[in-house]
Amino acid sequence: MKNLTKVLAVIALSAASFTTLAAATAVSSQPNGEHKIGEVSASTNSDDLSVLQRNLASEASEEGARSYHITSAGGENHLYGTAEIYK
Repeated sequence: MKNLTKVLAVIALSAASFTTLAAATAVSSQPNGEHKIGEVSASTNSDDLSVLQRNLASEASEEGARSYHITSAGGENHLYGTAEIYK
C-alpha cells in the first residue's frame, strides 16, 4: 500500500507544471510534435518524491530534452526512477 501511494504521488507530480524546470513534465505518454530521444534515470537518498522528480528533470535537461515523462519510481528510503525524454 505504501509503494502504491508513492507511485500515485509520482504520477500526480509528473502531471504538475513546474515553470522553474528546464524540461517540462509531459502529461501524455508522448507530447504532440515531439519525439522520444531516449531515457534517463535518477535516484535520491531521500524518501521525498519531489527530490526524485527534480533529479529526473535535471537529467532530462542535461540531455537537451524539452519534456519528460516519468515511467517508473520505487524504493523506500532510497528512491529511484526512470523517465522517457522528448525533444
